[in-house]
Amino acid sequence: MTRLIDLSHTILHDMPVYPYDDPVKLYQDKYLEADGYNNFHLEMGMHSGTHIDTPMHLTDSEMYVSDISLDFFMGKGCLLDVRGESVIGFKEEYSNIVSERDIVLLYTNHSAVYGTEKYYIEHPVIDEKLADFFIQKQIKMLGLDLPSPDRHPFKIHQKLLSRNILILENLTNLSALLHAEDFEIMAFPLKIKADASAVRVAARVGQRQVI
Repeated sequence: MTRLIDLSHTILHDMPVYPYDDPVKLYQDKYLEADGYNNFHLEMGMHSGTHIDTPMHLTDSEMYVSDISLDFFMGKGCLLDVRGESVIGFKEEYSNIVSERDIVLLYTNHSAVYGTEKYYIEHPVIDEKLADFFIQKQIKMLGLDLPSPDRHPFKIHQKLLSRNILILENLTNLSALLHAEDFEIMAFPLKIKADASAVRVAARVGQRQVI
């Protein structure tokens, strides 16, 4: 049997956003009783909430999210428990845990302060040696329960994206994967002509039964 675990934050009106980003606006503009149907209006930046960064975000790539093959957005998952590390560095044991084309998730538990000022200002970062390891391993995607893997001038972003490693930011509920021996990540974005996209991220835990 398999089960799905939601790793995404809910999109809400005036939800937390990165400092200086425009606020998220989500409101109902049509009502069943008055208009004959219900409808909601959403205005948000592509880096709000749980989202995926693609190379166009911080490199000279001209490839939109909508141009990227669907194969990039799903794959074998791998969780690294890095709780308590303000600077997340490489450990030799990772060589035996991370495989080529994995989708690597870093569990910091920083999502526990999501919605507070601390979430965006005091978050952990990853160092260049770990980023280089991910590049060497040719991972498919890096996911974090953080707003970013680094801070200005965003060298880690640039290093990973320039090697076509996609970045999933603002994940949550990664603790549910701590004891999962086998899981797959699915993180399909909108088919949108943009550098990034909101995304519903799910982990499929356990082997599928062959019928």
